[in-house]
Amino acid sequence: MIQAINALANETSPYLLMHAKNPVYWYPWGKEALERAKVENKLIIISIGYAACHWCHVMEKESFSCDEVAAYMNEHFVSIKIDREERPDLDQVFMDVAHLTTGRGGWPLNIIALPNGQPFFAGTYFQKRQWMNLLREIKHLFDDDKERLGDLALQIKAGIERMDFVGLVKDSVLFTSEVMDETIENWKQNLDLEWGGSKGAPKFPMPVEHHFLLAYLQKNADCKISEYVNLSLTRMAWGGIYDHLGGGFARYSVDANWKIPHFEKMLYDQGQLIEVYSIAYQMTGKPLFKRVVDETIHFVKTELASPEGGFYSSLDADSDGEEGKYYVWTQAEIKSVLGSHCKLFCELYNITEDGNWEEGKNVIFKTSTIEDFAQKKGMEVEDLIGKIKESKLLLYKAQQLRKKPALDDKILTSWNAIMIKGLVAAYKATGNKEYLDDAIRTSEFVKRKAYQSDGGLWRILKGKKGTINAFLDDYALLIDAWIELYMASFDEQWLILANDLCEYAIAYFFNDDNQLFYYTSVKDDPLLVRKSDTADNVIPASNSVMAMNLYRLSKFYLNKEAYSTSLQMLKNLSGRIDQHGKYYSNWQRLKLFFIYENHELVLSGKGQLQAHKELISEYNPYLLIASGDHHIPLSKNKASEELVFHLCKNNCCHLPVKSIEEVKQKMKEI
Repeated sequence: MIQAINALANETSPYLLMHAKNPVYWYPWGKEALERAKVENKLIIISIGYAACHWCHVMEKESFSCDEVAAYMNEHFVSIKIDREERPDLDQVFMDVAHLTTGRGGWPLNIIALPNGQPFFAGTYFQKRQWMNLLREIKHLFDDDKERLGDLALQIKAGIERMDFVGLVKDSVLFTSEVMDETIENWKQNLDLEWGGSKGAPKFPMPVEHHFLLAYLQKNADCKISEYVNLSLTRMAWGGIYDHLGGGFARYSVDANWKIPHFEKMLYDQGQLIEVYSIAYQMTGKPLFKRVVDETIHFVKTELASPEGGFYSSLDADSDGEEGKYYVWTQAEIKSVLGSHCKLFCELYNITEDGNWEEGKNVIFKTSTIEDFAQKKGMEVEDLIGKIKESKLLLYKAQQLRKKPALDDKILTSWNAIMIKGLVAAYKATGNKEYLDDAIRTSEFVKRKAYQSDGGLWRILKGKKGTINAFLDDYALLIDAWIELYMASFDEQWLILANDLCEYAIAYFFNDDNQLFYYTSVKDDPLLVRKSDTADNVIPASNSVMAMNLYRLSKFYLNKEAYSTSLQMLKNLSGRIDQHGKYYSNWQRLKLFFIYENHELVLSGKGQLQAHKELISEYNPYLLIASGDHHIPLSKNKASEELVFHLCKNNCCHLPVKSIEEVKQKMKEI
């Protein structure tokens, strides 16, 4: 093997370190690599992935570990490796190149750029032969027709700028329940009402969508939507996408029935799904949903918790070089562990001698309720539950003896914020104080590690000090989490910190021209395009979260400007929101708040903590709660000796009442 001096050796990202011993002369993104390309007039290969990405591993082994491939790349290109989770700003720009030029994207994402850094080609995974043929063809084209590639690069840049443009909508926009109902009717066309989720495969959990629909159902009795949400969450919890032994969710299922997962587990999925299942449990009381919450939190705390209080990013799909090896079983393996209980477990979880996946291996999933299965077997439900619980524990212990998937031990501010919010939701739904303590512990860790000297944030919290200037999602999601933590804990510091971070984001990220936020700070080096993140996906768009933050903080701080900005942001995106409903789910949830307007409730006096605990145990997304003992503007002049409830709406507070029952009645009346 060629022993190149690889510049990734000093990086901390597990994904970059995975490539540190490649014979390819990789650089991290930075001035050194970009300057070398200019000086030597070489094309740039920009390869983007992440530690839990299966096909990233495959390409690393097939191509980037190959001496022949490395020799050609080293001679004719400057090669840069990027961890998309460290640098989502770069990933966004280069993914736009892929979508613009090929109509699709994915990881690994491989970009070819001119020596000046302007991209002109994008692709995803390539087999070794394909990769070598591609590089040779592009090298010849560069030698023979540089001008053509330069023109193509300029066209791509112009196309990305058009894709990203959002203008300032000055006309009034009316948000009504009728328009929302029409959006929901269009939404229903793509719902899979047999298996849940969207029609087709692969199937991704979409917690942002479910969060919006649960909020919608609080104001609208829609049987079809209610059935869809319940079905989706139930089928996901039954399916192979859920880890029935260790808890937690895989990234997605490759089929339309949630059965066969793509096995990596990401922190952001766990945090958001904990939140959604917690809300669903509050609304339905369904024991399955609570069990998913408890088991998923147990997984995160067991496998992803750092000793300092933060959470790591992900577990790989692969172990021992095989996808899913840690999670799948042959029937013989299960029989060796369970003995006489094997038949019962295998029947419930669809384990067969031939295997339900590939090469005689089985993914554990079920397709019926415990109650129906118990009736079929003529067993008492509690007796069956006990036997299955015992079997799962035995299999879990046996699984622990296997080689575990690799851990990506990056600690990201934004993903930790998502987990904080999930823990808060779990506390409100279950009343388990341990979950609130966990949310506070992680928040204290973030508070210690994430802050820069000027009040800004770091994105990466691994090691002795933070690194990489934070992006808008780090601010937006942390503000969101700390607003929720304030309302659950009544510790005023979290609301104050949230408001301070919001003011910082306005100072460094705000675009005065269209009243949206850029994804990168003014402190960051300029990229090909300075983008604004607007479309909600698996994680909500940072702009939709910021608009929600401004709306909620405007109520606590009586800040009319923040309210107006939130409204303007929603107006700017209103056309896209109405046209492409599900891809703007978090914006849709914000729209609900402008349609129905929230209530603000200030609790004061002796007994407020017990009343507060009772109030937050019920899901009400249209209620913001504060304590009259605090110093925020909403609480001003509302302190009291005896227990009283001040209910406000549209900047108007009504005469205080003295019981929760009266509060609930007043909320119905106004």
